[in-house]
Amino acid sequence: MSSLIAADRICVRFGEDEVLHDVSLQISPGEIVTILGPNGSGKSTLLRALLGIVPVAEGRILRQAGLRVGYVPQRLTIDRTMPITVRRFLSLPVRVTDAEADAALVRVGMAGHGQDQMIALSGGQLQRVLLARALLGKPQVLMLDEPTQGLDQPGEAAFYRLIEQVRRETGAAVLMVSHDLHVVMAASDRVICLNGHICCEGTPRVVSTAPEYRALFGLGTQGALALYRHEHDHEHRPEDGHHHHPHDHGHHHA
Repeated sequence: MSSLIAADRICVRFGEDEVLHDVSLQISPGEIVTILGPNGSGKSTLLRALLGIVPVAEGRILRQAGLRVGYVPQRLTIDRTMPITVRRFLSLPVRVTDAEADAALVRVGMAGHGQDQMIALSGGQLQRVLLARALLGKPQVLMLDEPTQGLDQPGEAAFYRLIEQVRRETGAAVLMVSHDLHVVMAASDRVICLNGHICCEGTPRVVSTAPEYRALFGLGTQGALALYRHEHDHEHRPEDGHHHHPHDHGHHHA
């Protein structure tokens, strides 16, 4: 099996309610896949089914034997009033050495924050600590559930850059559920539009012009999907006055 993890025609039901219907997808080593969908479309449920937290009513989930998965949940289940340092948090539920903890914090740009109280962290810092904890298990697949929700645009951009860097350095595949229907990390290899079933999928550029995407998400950016491009993508080309370089993932409007 070349894919790390795959859903094969899965259905998920809660009581009478069918949340996911006939969903198939696979994640290959090193690719970044973004799942987009409106609230209630089953995005978190799909992630939880892939993780084995939610049972499937039909179909099956196939995982490579011994697959290591890192998970960044949408909400932290820790009691926010409980005093706990970043360093202690990194050892939940599996103890890690100081060296491992320090290396993980360095990787996510949080060096020197080990003794900070979890409760004192900003939203962006908290996401980085959650990512650090997910990376401690050296995952082959990193699953992130709306990791930039609540962050402002610079915070979101910085987090996307970090995810790209992690993918480059570790080779981990990334499956990310996005809360923003109109902005997608340009480094996504594939975007999957979900609304109980898969409406459309493809590269960000293909999806951004798909009629199914427009039908589902309306006309927030004149109906087009803005690809989040980093400012530094074109700073090395001063001669290129216009941003739409052939290899540029630009913001583009229909």
